[in-house]
Amino acid sequence: QVQLVESGGGLVQPEGSLRLSCAASGFTFSTFAMGWFRQAPGKDRELVSIISSAGYTYYEDSVKGRFTISRDNAKSTLYLQMNSLKSEDTAVYYCAASHRGILTTRLDDFRSWGQGTRVTVSS
Repeated sequence: QVQLVESGGGLVQPEGSLRLSCAASGFTFSTFAMGWFRQAPGKDRELVSIISSAGYTYYEDSVKGRFTISRDNAKSTLYLQMNSLKSEDTAVYYCAASHRGILTTRLDDFRSWGQGTRVTVSS
């Protein structure tokens, strides 16, 4: 069955960096778009970044220029490099797999989810 396992979260100071990873198994990783979402306390889950099977990317406005999404199809792993972190980036970050290969921001296109990794940005 599909498994998505995130890692790399933790506590970081403002302006610091973290790299999240998502190890995928149980499906043909290279075929599908993948995404990172986050949920802050008391808020709805929101889209952070998407990467299509062909490598096209999308970023939510608040993370543009600071976050970089990438994928290693040989390792079936998704990454999110987060730089210049701000307190408002504090959230649980989730990896998700779309059922389509194209770039999509539709939440209902993402059928499989990881358990999340917590990122706390604080001094």
